[in-house]
Amino acid sequence: MEDHYRRILTDSDKRLVYFVQEQVLDKNSPYYGAFIDRRGVSEAKVTLYRLETIIACYLCSDSKYYKNKNVYERILAGLKYVKSVQHENGLFDYVSCNFNSAPDTAFCLVAIVPPYQVLRDKKDRSPEEETIYKELGDIIYNGAKGIMEGGFHTPNHRWAIAGMLKLCGRLFDDDVMYASADRYLAEGIDCNEDGEYAEKSAGNYNSVNNDAMIMLAEATGDTSFEDHVCRNLEMMLTYWEPNGSIFTANSTRFDKDLIVYPLAYYTEYMLMAQKRKNDTFYQMCNTIMDIVRDRDLEAPDVLIYFLKYPQWRKTEFEGSFDNPDYRVFYKNSNIARVRNKYYTYTVMGGKSDFLYFHVGTMQLAMKVAGSFCEHRAFVSEEMKEEDGVFHLHQTMKGWYYLPWTDEKRPETSNWWAMDNAGRDKLHGPDIDIDVFISDAKDGDGLDVRVVTSSDAVKGAPWRVELAFTGGDFLENEHLATTLTGSETITIKDGYTAVSNARDTITVGPGFGAHHFMEGKEDSELTTAGASTIYFTDYTPFDRTIQIRNGRSSFADL
Repeated sequence: MEDHYRRILTDSDKRLVYFVQEQVLDKNSPYYGAFIDRRGVSEAKVTLYRLETIIACYLCSDSKYYKNKNVYERILAGLKYVKSVQHENGLFDYVSCNFNSAPDTAFCLVAIVPPYQVLRDKKDRSPEEETIYKELGDIIYNGAKGIMEGGFHTPNHRWAIAGMLKLCGRLFDDDVMYASADRYLAEGIDCNEDGEYAEKSAGNYNSVNNDAMIMLAEATGDTSFEDHVCRNLEMMLTYWEPNGSIFTANSTRFDKDLIVYPLAYYTEYMLMAQKRKNDTFYQMCNTIMDIVRDRDLEAPDVLIYFLKYPQWRKTEFEGSFDNPDYRVFYKNSNIARVRNKYYTYTVMGGKSDFLYFHVGTMQLAMKVAGSFCEHRAFVSEEMKEEDGVFHLHQTMKGWYYLPWTDEKRPETSNWWAMDNAGRDKLHGPDIDIDVFISDAKDGDGLDVRVVTSSDAVKGAPWRVELAFTGGDFLENEHLATTLTGSETITIKDGYTAVSNARDTITVGPGFGAHHFMEGKEDSELTTAGASTIYFTDYTPFDRTIQIRNGRSSFADL
């Protein structure tokens, strides 16, 4: 992948230039050597990730900064700062939230283990390289000793810790360190049959987990860890949107609904392509670099891996992943992904924003909302596929507290001190909500049938919310207006087109029986940056909404 290497090298050299502008060079400052992030915060993690790139350029004979004396001094200053903030037990702080943190120390070390390995395998290290090698080794070993103390917050933390302990146990011939990872691994890897990890974080933590699995395989020689990576990478083949970004709305973490491009998956696809002789994964590496070119992005920051795996430069594979049409229902993950040439759509169980329709430069997200007891929006309890139709269902159960019985009445009259969960309840009425999502017969969109049914819940004002991002113009038979991404509009009838210069999504027929759009207190807020169209009615109702792709279907003319 020589072309990939050249683009990655060029962008790494550019990164070095603006990274060094962030470095504190005042020797009287307690932050001397640190790299300050855009928030004005200094910490070990930021500095170490900057150093990973800078060290890669310093070690790469094709870089403009190969063995540059000034760059060397910058590296030493950065390493000196890192040592100054490494606790006596070897751990680092993640100053925005975690202190003496084993998982965050593992994430810190992830950045500098590859350059350490490259220098370790270099037979003719210069005195300067020897110094960098020793400094990195001290930081890594002390950090790994600290990680042995353990402790984590989230599912992915376990694998970052376990992977680093296993790998460092091998690097430093420390059997106790190596074995200390086993208590984490005993819990079992949380990658299901679909290839999805527990946090469903396609825009960030899935890749973090894959890297940890690769580290575990490297350290232990157990290639079954790579099986999790390959399942996830196969799943990710169905997570690309028409604009090259990753579908992130299913995430339980910070990347939910963010626009993220798949750069972090480059090394994983490349490594697994070579190890598993998987041509599709090679194609994905080409596709990722195509996205970089087409979207004018910086290339993945992975120069150090081309130094660690020099054979990557000699590996060539023609052709990109052609992203064929697909229809997959990942039942274990409660998500269906469908691609139909010019658009994708996603159906999710257990989510209020249960449907996403993406045409390239625009996206529509749908939810059904209303207030019923503690509920503020439809969140399906069941999701299944029947004869090509996705069916989502929820029964919202009504209830009221009853006065305490003599047997259960507490001594206190303080409401907040009472165990009100122990009260008897009067149950009912209930309301059933069903949503049926099917491909349109004309093949260029969806039909979404929404049914609310109840013998007792009548006249409740409910709404269908259609949140559009990427559109800048709305038009129907009654009005035409520009959009800024903050509008809330109830459409009373007919079909409405939301568009930009490239794409159009048409929805309808509209219905506007009321304009109670905001819902009761504690209702979910509108989507930030989106223009929201509402269709409104009173329960019970049975409505079918058509969603159509307007322009890109003409691309074949």
